[in-house]
Order: sequence, then structure tokens, then C-alpha cells
Amino acid sequence: MKKIFHPALAASMALLGGIAVAAPAAPLPVRGTITAVNGSTLAITETSGAKVSVQLAPNAAVVDLLPSSLADVKAGSYIGTAAIREPSGTYRAMELQVFPESMRGVGLGTRRWNLKPHSTMTNGTVGGLTSAGGTVSAVNGSGNLTLTVNDGKSTKTVLVPAGVPVVTYAPGTTADLQPGAHVIFFPTKAAGGTLTTSRINVGKNGLVPPM
Repeated sequence: MKKIFHPALAASMALLGGIAVAAPAAPLPVRGTITAVNGSTLAITETSGAKVSVQLAPNAAVVDLLPSSLADVKAGSYIGTAAIREPSGTYRAMELQVFPESMRGVGLGTRRWNLKPHSTMTNGTVGGLTSAGGTVSAVNGSGNLTLTVNDGKSTKTVLVPAGVPVVTYAPGTTADLQPGAHVIFFPTKAAGGTLTTSRINVGKNGLVPPM
């Protein structure tokens, strides 16, 4: 049987092949409570109950998580939110992070998350790239907020129900890493299986990271 070569078909197959070997998804965070500190090594009990040990990389950043409020969210604010996408296309927030200006642009975009099944994390600017174009509006007087968020690729509508935890970030120190502190971090696994991290977020004064 005679083989037929079609350039467009070949290009399509190449594109599909590229998708098949696309870069792996971004790593997901580990959440837990510090149970022991031994120099730069932390013993962590994950929220699932699993026990892990993580090594802080040299000059690892320690970042404090502090309580914030919806009053701090304005058009032009750079935020992050773990959310569930509803059938309508709206994202229902489970928590909200209000980033300081020094962290603008961190984690820009939408990616899968592991707070709950089918959850995502979106970091972006409320009201688009400038404060002039956005909306932060009450919904039916219920105390909910609707945020129009530009994550760099598209604009998303995020419903923030009343009572959703809101946090912000501040520089921390290794002194904040004490037994009983609640942390969230992205580990890297070395060839020998050792977990390391170059950044760890810790709840200040007992705060449990909600994301």
C-alpha cells in the first residue's frame, strides 16, 4: 500500500508528540507541624500523619504567614487563592493570600493544587495589570466578594465567601522554626532520597497556613 505523506499531518503528530513529553507539573507543597529541630534539619508531622524529615538548604528563606483581611484586597492587589472551579467557570476561594509588593509576580498563573480534590492555585493581579481596570464588588450584600483576577494568561472570576481565611507574608527567621509551628514548603528530593527545601513558610504565633 502506498504511503501518503502530508506535511500538516506530520506537524500535528509532532505537536502531539511534544505534548506527550511536556515538562512535568509543578511540585505540590507539603504541610505539617514541626516536631523537632536538629540544626538545619526539621522533623515534620504532615497533616496526613506521615513523618518526614526536611533539610533546609544553605541560606534558605524563612517566610512568616500573618493574619490579614479582605479589607486589604483592592484593585491592583497581587493575590493568591486556592480555589475550586465551579461548573459556571467561577472559582470559589478556600483561602486568600495578599502578597506584599515585594512579592508581586511570584507564582503567577494557575496550577493544580492539593488542598482538596480538584483544587487549583491562582496567583494574579486583582482587576488586571492596573488598578484602573478591575472590580472588587460585594455580592447581594452577603459579605462575599467577587474578584476579577488576571493570572497572566486569562481573566478569572473568584468568589470569596465570608469567613474565608486571609493571610499575608513577611520576612521570618530560623528562630520561627520551633516545635509546634505549622509550616508549608515545596521539597526537592535528592538522589539519596533526602528532602531539602530552599524556602519554608511558617505560621506566626500558631497560625495554620490555610493554603
